Amino acid sequence: MPPGVPSAHASNLLVMPPSHRCALMAFWFAGSRESAPDVKIAQSCLRRADHQWLAAQIVADRHVLGMALGQGLRRLGNPVSWLDAHGRVHLFVVATGLGGWAASRILHVRAGPSDEAGVLRFEDPRILPMSWLWNLSFLVRGAPQPLEDGGFVLPVYFEIGTKTPFALRFDAAANLLGITRMSDRHGILQPSIVPLNAKHWIALMRDNRIDGKVAAAQTTDGGATWRDMRDLNVPNPDSAIFALPLGPWQAVLAHNSSPKSRQVLALSESGNGLDWSKLATLADGTQVTVDGETRAAEFSYPAMAWAEGSLWVAYTENRQRIAWVRLRVKD
Repeated sequence: MPPGVPSAHASNLLVMPPSHRCALMAFWFAGSRESAPDVKIAQSCLRRADHQWLAAQIVADRHVLGMALGQGLRRLGNPVSWLDAHGRVHLFVVATGLGGWAASRILHVRAGPSDEAGVLRFEDPRILPMSWLWNLSFLVRGAPQPLEDGGFVLPVYFEIGTKTPFALRFDAAANLLGITRMSDRHGILQPSIVPLNAKHWIALMRDNRIDGKVAAAQTTDGGATWRDMRDLNVPNPDSAIFALPLGPWQAVLAHNSSPKSRQVLALSESGNGLDWSKLATLADGTQVTVDGETRAAEFSYPAMAWAEGSLWVAYTENRQRIAWVRLRVKD
């Protein structure tokens, strides 16, 4: 964590090219608490030479981004990264003015050259043109899905009045080309895309209902159209999930496995994207004491990446810090 910062949430992992000194970069938001005005976007680099995480640094804050945009920003959250074909890092960040998260917009910022410590500085922010309603109430959380033409699909969700997932299509220069609704249902959000092959993808989603299950939709034309599928037999206590493909028709899912809480974070595997079996427990706890107050433990908002021959999982630990696990996958 950056020095003196007590709270963190919503990490994201980015695999860097083999020539880069960092094997992985991690991004998350950190401050005194979620939605606080002092929340900034933090970054750390996993040094390739010795697999050590370097000291966390602040790479974006609302004041600098707001001045560049010419408008005030009240809070930041949910950074999601993308590496383009030229090796430049892009960051998509949820940002609000007045109102809560439901009044947010998605900012797109590009990184300049990193310094000797691998720390990036993000510049040139723009608001993604999403809707006629002042581009309000769109948020990002899931990782981009690369396309054969060098572009990508970014899963996002809409939150005013209802919760609905959408897919944004970008070209190789990270220009927004269009938006497609991913489900006819309401109350599902934060889609995570699992490609089964080049055109057939499944999107797994958080369920906002009480006693919900992980929701699913699929596309067979590379994201041009989507249709709903049956829910997975995987509990979802209104909590973020993260799915990652490991090969054709093979994927892993990080999720909270209890139907009522975020006290257990599990890893499951599937060969078809619909039927999942548990592989491991990543974190498990009952209670935690924060500032003299005892509350339920929380291990949530996982992110995953495949790098250096291993599966890396990052997640929020009790809203205090970002934890990580490295797993070697047996043949």
